[in-house]
Amino acid sequence: MSGVELVVLGTASQAPTRTRNHNGYLLRWDREAILFDPGEGTQRQFLHAGVAAVRTTRVCITHLHGDHCLGLPGILQQRALDRAEAPVPVHFPASGLPYVERLRDASIGRRVEVSLDPVPEAGGVVAEAPLRISALPLAHRVPTLGWRVEEPARVHLVPERLEAAGIAGPDAGRLLDAGTLTVDGRTVELTEVSEVRSGRSVAVVMDTGVCDEAVRLAEGVDVLLCEATYLESEVSLAVEYGHLTARQAATIAREAGAGLLVLTHFSDRYPDLAGHRREAGEVFPDVVVAEDLQVVEVRASRPPGAPGATGPPGSRVAP
Repeated sequence: MSGVELVVLGTASQAPTRTRNHNGYLLRWDREAILFDPGEGTQRQFLHAGVAAVRTTRVCITHLHGDHCLGLPGILQQRALDRAEAPVPVHFPASGLPYVERLRDASIGRRVEVSLDPVPEAGGVVAEAPLRISALPLAHRVPTLGWRVEEPARVHLVPERLEAAGIAGPDAGRLLDAGTLTVDGRTVELTEVSEVRSGRSVAVVMDTGVCDEAVRLAEGVDVLLCEATYLESEVSLAVEYGHLTARQAATIAREAGAGLLVLTHFSDRYPDLAGHRREAGEVFPDVVVAEDLQVVEVRASRPPGAPGATGPPGSRVAP
């Protein structure tokens, strides 16, 4: 199974700090490299992370507040300098089209082809292959979409069942291709010796208050990347500005049955994030408080054989 990793390019919310760049998250998945919410400075963070902007295959923007999109012109300019050949799709809430057009045309110079894809306020599916990418609306002050990325479900042969059916070697491949196989005069159906397992999945929930759609996006995902702008002591600010506390983010992860919760989008009022870790950890056991340039490996969080499982359990955070 190929590696999947989330590169954290920035963890600040409205204002960057000395140690936190504006938002930016790159999900590298086989040949796909999906950039979420490129805030100001993302182009430079790509350099620090050792990532080439030209490898970005699509951009998904949750909403058009500046800390989630002002880095787009730099990324497009870098792709032009690197002579990217394939047009990059950019998905975003449809009401933000005038702003995205301005970002695309923000400067004079070499241009790169961009495919703008305004997504309806109700969300929808923007890609089916090689990964399914879908969006749902979130509860912010402006139209905002949360994103979910998942592999297609796959049929996996179960060795113990194959052995019991007397199937080995090339016959296993023939059964997988044909769907049936005759063994000693008996027809064996593929469903008898296999199980369908969901692929790995990631949800991106940014800039939202508590809402059912956030839980739906995160349902059963292996990694939930979620904003945690405030602590519970500032919950009134979270409600006022349409954000989450660390405890609320952890509650969403728990209700959704997520595997690993990665907290990000921190207010500059918190130079120390120990409170976020403590508050979320009281509700949900597997929490990472993201740091700029951190890499989170996405691994199946459910044990083999469990419904929806795809491989070894657990999610590992790389330095």
